[in-house]
Amino acid sequence: MINLLLNGEKESRLAGSVLDLLTEKRLAPERVVVELNGSIVKRPQWQETILREGDRLEIVCFVGGG
Repeated sequence: MINLLLNGEKESRLAGSVLDLLTEKRLAPERVVVELNGSIVKRPQWQETILREGDRLEIVCFVGGG
């Protein structure tokens, strides 16, 4: 288990990739932007970017409407 900060909230989870986290949270990849420790993670890097102890993630979801 690792501890990280996700959108300002502490969370414990099994280590995995950014893509694993998005899948677990049921977030549509085409509607989110991921920032890891202050840097944007580009979509092609999500599978290879492994989360580590103490990481800080911000996930921003885009919502359509009018």
